[in-house]
This record gives sequence, structure tokens and C-alpha cells, in this order.
Amino acid sequence: MEVDYREEYIQNSRGVQLFTCRWLPPSSAPKALVFLCHGYGMECSNFMRACGVTLAVAGYGVYGMDYEGHGRSMGARCYIRKFDHIVADCDQFFKSICDKEENRRKSRFLYGESMGGAVTLLLHRRDPTFWDGAVLVAPMCKISEKVKPHPVVVTLLTQVEEIIPKWKIVPTKDVIDSAFKDPVKREKIRSNKLIYQDKPRLKTALELLRTSLDLEDSLSEVKLPFFVLHGEADTVTDPEVSRALYERASSSDKTMKLYPGMWHGLTAGEPDDNVEAVFADITTWMNQRSLNWTEDRARHTLVEPHNGEYVNPKFDKRHQTRFLCGLKGRTQHHSAM
Repeated sequence: MEVDYREEYIQNSRGVQLFTCRWLPPSSAPKALVFLCHGYGMECSNFMRACGVTLAVAGYGVYGMDYEGHGRSMGARCYIRKFDHIVADCDQFFKSICDKEENRRKSRFLYGESMGGAVTLLLHRRDPTFWDGAVLVAPMCKISEKVKPHPVVVTLLTQVEEIIPKWKIVPTKDVIDSAFKDPVKREKIRSNKLIYQDKPRLKTALELLRTSLDLEDSLSEVKLPFFVLHGEADTVTDPEVSRALYERASSSDKTMKLYPGMWHGLTAGEPDDNVEAVFADITTWMNQRSLNWTEDRARHTLVEPHNGEYVNPKFDKRHQTRFLCGLKGRTQHHSAM
């Protein structure tokens, strides 16, 4: 599938060179914008290429950035000194794209996988009315009770995090083995040298823990439209994490879908048929919410969307809160929270 792909380096406010990339439809202007937030240790240009291409072919302008210390960006490999640095960098780059004249009337979607789900939710918190929706694939937004560390352990590690912040001393299982079901795709991912595959650094692990706990305490503050997807057989992030987000969020337009038998890597590690089904669900959800805006977005004034109907952006009766179970999707309607 041919798309318009380009790469560029930018510099963040701390003087670090960050890698960015984009995928655009080959022969038409994008109908809406999608901004990729990749997972811990991952990167955009190779690992999320299929996502970028698929969404660009579906008519979207797709933009990604490797976080500091990740992928092709500069910085100590997979060292997260402050999680808010990641959020601030994404906020600055993504908004620079949205502010271009040709993009000001387009809908803006965030797309976050795993840790990128946390980045997505924090971008929403940072500017609650800016984003028009979010796709959250197995998001990191709560620590499962099954793996939550004992407070004593956290206290001990916190006491030494400023002394040995970059030490790779946090024990962890092989995430690639646990996340990606298809053995051929799993080994291809393992061979990607841009993906960090060593033990987490001490401060990085603590930043991830603190971020997850912070998000868990504020799930009710989530108000933007979102579609959260999770494999029922995911052992990296517990599906109950997504269920908690779905149940607690204040969004009037929210959808959850669980995929029986699927693992953590819904868009990269499943057999092709499963991946295609997941992306079909994602594009369907975004297509229903891709609108053309007037210049005055703050007043939620709309011009005619692509489907030829006028809708109220605050709540469209077609976008009811719903929960989907199963690969083909059995839909149950619930009242908006």
C-alpha cells in the first residue's frame, strides 16, 4: 500500500533531538489527524509502521514521535527522568501539526498503545477540550492488584532512585514473549534493534508506577470520546485496567471492546486476520467521529462532516456509550455516565 511517508528531527525544550515521522494518504488531503503514542521501549517508524500505513490508506494523516531515549530519538536509552517530559514533548509536537493552516478544521485523534495510553490520557488532562477523541489499545492507566508492588518495596527503591537512577536493576519477564502471539511476528519484533529489550532502569520503573497510580486516582476526570480495546488473554496489562477506565470515565461517548484469546499486541503480534479485524474496528470508530470544524473550535461550531449530516459535537445519539464483547462484537447500550 502506497502512502506519503516522511521523517524529520525536531528539538525539544531541553535541547534533545527527537525523531518524528508521518504517513499521509497518497492522493487526497487527510480527512482527520491521528497522533501516535507508542509503548514503553517501542518506536514509531518500524514498529508502528503498519498502524501508520493502515490509517493513512483509510484517509487519515498520521503522525508519530519517538520519545526521548526511545527509538531514533536522542537520550539515554529508555531512561524516563520525568514522565511529564514525554507528555510535554508530545503536546508541543502534536499541536504544531494541528496549528498548520491546512489542519485547523480537521478532527484530532490521539492513539495510544500500552504506556502510550497513559501519555494519551495525560495529554487529555493537560488540555481537556483540545482533542476530539482517543483510541486506547491495552492502555497503562492503572496497576493491576495482581502485580502491584508492596509499599515497603516502593519506599526502599524511592530512597535510592536519585543515587542510582539509571541502573538496570528492576527484574522483569520477557515482555516480547508475553505480548506478541504470532511466533514469526514475535521474532521480527525481537530483531528490531530500535526496541529497548534490557531491564527497566530504576527511575524509569518508578516513574511508570507513579504515573499509573496517578491515572488510577483520576479516571473519573476522563471526558473525551474514547474507544478502549484489550485482548482478553493479555498478561502484560490486565484487561481489568481497561474495564476500570470504561466504568469510571465521565465521557458521554465511550466504547470498550474485549477480544477473546488475543494478547497484548493487538495491532502487531496477532495473526493477520485478527489484526485486520482490530484495525477495522478502529477505523469504523474514527470514521463516525471525523468532522469538519469551522475556525472557532472553542465554540464547537461545525460545518458539514464527511458523511453529509450535521451533528452536535457534545453528544450525538449515534455515539452512545457501549460495551462490545467478542471479536465480532455483541453490543449492549448503557446510559451515559
